[in-house]
Amino acid sequence: MTAYREGAYLSSPQPFLGYFFMLENSLASTRPVRVNEPHFRVFPEFVGSSYARRYELFCRKLVLERHYTAAAFLMSEPSTGENGDYVTPAGDLSMERFARALIGHLVVSTG
Repeated sequence: MTAYREGAYLSSPQPFLGYFFMLENSLASTRPVRVNEPHFRVFPEFVGSSYARRYELFCRKLVLERHYTAAAFLMSEPSTGENGDYVTPAGDLSMERFARALIGHLVVSTG
């Protein structure tokens, strides 16, 4: 995005930057994680949250702070993931929403 802002792409449309994250759906990723604060305080939303919740918040912040156009966060179990089975912990980070944002960007960019 910085290169686009600084005119490196000349007259091309703004690029689509997507962030796709998949996490194993397991007890280790969904149970609360202890925080260690030896140097600074942890943001309140991370206290008592799981790795899955932390990644959800991270993906959402990437989009809210406009570092990425869209983000998708999925979770899958090793035993069923190879079949394409997954869950979406947050609707605003779904694969469908990610794909719609990408398609919308392509439609607008190619006019």
